[in-house]
Amino acid sequence: MKRRTFLGSAAVTISAGLVQPAFAQKARDTLRVYWRDAVPDVDPYRNSLRTGLVLAHEAWDTLVYRDPNTFKIVPALAKEWTLAADSLSMDFTLREGVKFHNGDLLTADDVVYTFETVLKDPLVAVPSNLAFMAGAEKISDMKVRIKFKNIFPAALEYFAMTLAIYPKAYREKVGPTGYSKAPVGTGPYKITRVNGTSNVDFERFEDYYKESPKGRPAIKYLKITEVLDEAGELTAFISGQADWIWQFNPDQFQSLQGLPGKSVLRAGSMRMGYLELDAAARAVPKDSPLTNQKVRQAIFHSIDRASMAKNLVQGDSHPVAAPCYPTQFGCDQKAATDYSYDPALAKKLMAEAGFPQGFNTTLVSYLLPAWNAALQSYMKAIGINVDIQQLQVGAVVQKVMAGQTPMNAGSWGSYSINDVSAILPYYFGGGSNDYSRDQKVMDLVKAGGSVTEPAERQKNYAEAIKIATDQAYWLPLFTFVTYYAFDANLDFPAFPDELPRYYLCKWK
Repeated sequence: MKRRTFLGSAAVTISAGLVQPAFAQKARDTLRVYWRDAVPDVDPYRNSLRTGLVLAHEAWDTLVYRDPNTFKIVPALAKEWTLAADSLSMDFTLREGVKFHNGDLLTADDVVYTFETVLKDPLVAVPSNLAFMAGAEKISDMKVRIKFKNIFPAALEYFAMTLAIYPKAYREKVGPTGYSKAPVGTGPYKITRVNGTSNVDFERFEDYYKESPKGRPAIKYLKITEVLDEAGELTAFISGQADWIWQFNPDQFQSLQGLPGKSVLRAGSMRMGYLELDAAARAVPKDSPLTNQKVRQAIFHSIDRASMAKNLVQGDSHPVAAPCYPTQFGCDQKAATDYSYDPALAKKLMAEAGFPQGFNTTLVSYLLPAWNAALQSYMKAIGINVDIQQLQVGAVVQKVMAGQTPMNAGSWGSYSINDVSAILPYYFGGGSNDYSRDQKVMDLVKAGGSVTEPAERQKNYAEAIKIATDQAYWLPLFTFVTYYAFDANLDFPAFPDELPRYYLCKWK
């Protein structure tokens, strides 16, 4: 796991001649963003990618807004809200005069249409984000009631971070497919072009409502280009075609830091890397080694997560015990079984499970190749031969949801929601991403999200974490450090929720 040089990793050459004048796009008032995660559908409800969430926050608004510095929930499309006495519904009073990008005015009809539509849409990418809602009803033209299936204390976090509002009349007119090709929202930027999974262009929405907590964008144009690999992304940035990139290989940090006219930033985030095993035999036979608890525990003990965090992720990355981010409500690290790096114990467990010679399996992942190679090497040391399928994010997501991965490694940022309800139901709730299908864990996770008493929620979640980690279903590898590189003339604020907000950027 030694660090690689810039030249060896990215296959590009640094030279002063490649770096274009940093003020070129400043003069055109255009922020050019390059990233590798192609968004298959810009509709905010029809993708589960972090980049899709980033797009959503630029072009769409939500009923409420979470301040990125304080995490305080403040008014947005709704100017006020009230939780019912029984905590089973919430009334929102909408702000008057808010316009969609096509000029239509926001009303309660749009909010009701949005939630009633997505609750029935089989193509919603992350149903767990909506699982607490029972429906919506119009009280008046500017007031709507959202009904809950059960008590859900984290509701406002979801309303702020994941639940964008559709324009009813426009989306009904163009249909879901037409909407994905030419979307309309109420956000600070309007989308002017969607070119498959390669380009999304934006322009500042001049009629954006003045009271928005997001504020009016300082930069008029935003252009996002989605490339296939890290080499293309880095080449674009070094040659001056891109003003902003992120999530590049940590080994490139110092190399990029030395480039004239460029700035780099390293910041901790709520994202976590993980390794998930097919304990439920969705992709493997029921007698597969992966369905054996001791084999799974052996795999977890075989991986030196601390070394991976230090040498591969770098920065302040570190392993955690529980399958959630430490700051999230309900993330009890002490309840988790912590798997120390212990190859001798791993081999012993393999022998006890009846697999002293190991076995062959497949790891499907979109993580950096060096990280997957490290996982492969660690498991090889205890006799497990791992074939790596290195794919793009979208392809991995499809295979995982279809139940086609014996092992899958990825990352999850919980949609930046600071509550375990944004991660535990996703991986342990019985849905398409759950490869354990443990009924007791499912019941505990559901119970934790169905009560208001904090102590009772904590208790249910802690027990779920204890069982899931003892059974070795899902290994949290390490916390992520997000790497950003951008034009030195760009004022870019980074936040711990790993959500770049281009509407807050400005040229110096």
